[in-house]
Amino acid sequence: MSSTPESDAEYAVLAEDRSSPKVDFRTLAKRILMTLLPLLILPYLLIPVYALPFIRPVSTLMLADLVTFQGYDRRWVPLEDISPRLVQSVMMSEDGQFCFHGGVDWNQMQSVVSNALDGASTRGASTIPMQTAKNLFLWNGRSFLRKGLELPLAIAADFVWSKKRMMEIYLNVAEWGPGIYGIEAAAQHHFNIPAAKLNSRQAALLAVSLPNPIDRVASKPGRGLQRLAGLIERRARASGSYVGCVLD
Repeated sequence: MSSTPESDAEYAVLAEDRSSPKVDFRTLAKRILMTLLPLLILPYLLIPVYALPFIRPVSTLMLADLVTFQGYDRRWVPLEDISPRLVQSVMMSEDGQFCFHGGVDWNQMQSVVSNALDGASTRGASTIPMQTAKNLFLWNGRSFLRKGLELPLAIAADFVWSKKRMMEIYLNVAEWGPGIYGIEAAAQHHFNIPAAKLNSRQAALLAVSLPNPIDRVASKPGRGLQRLAGLIERRARASGSYVGCVLD
């Protein structure tokens, strides 16, 4: 018995429905948004919590080390138990305008963007608030997505936290080697002394190792790292009002 055109068409429609179910992209997008939205909001809820002096935040890298069972060494110390030479060196090396901007150095950012558009090589324009936001809430690696998330977080954190609290958190979550987080663990690991006892050269070496603490080893500096540390050491001695918001 031959099939009619109508029955063939109905069969084709049923077969298509069984083989390729329709996807409701609007519903899917809504579900993705509802999943991501809490993750986007959570850092802004944590920022005022982290302003409390008895809270000791951990970074995403520390959490990753815990999840992967690698462990880490971090020993929280208050800002007053950190050598002023280290604070001076870090500010002169990482963010010389730390006391004067609101989380983002827009002049430096504009310069970097202009150089990139002109095809020239660029260097990072990350401020200490931007690095702190990245360490606490985001991930390593360069991407426009991460930078886009990082900027408003840095501005919000700088608005809520005092400059001293910002520096205290940064120095206690920064990475100074594989599994080495915070200045106390770094000082003990590299120089076998507490952070309060760091001298000007040790402080400068630790400061210049921050951009790449895996390859730049403060306790085993090459000639290039020694020269860079010497430059930062001189800048730290002459820092004056540049560090006044942290070191009264």
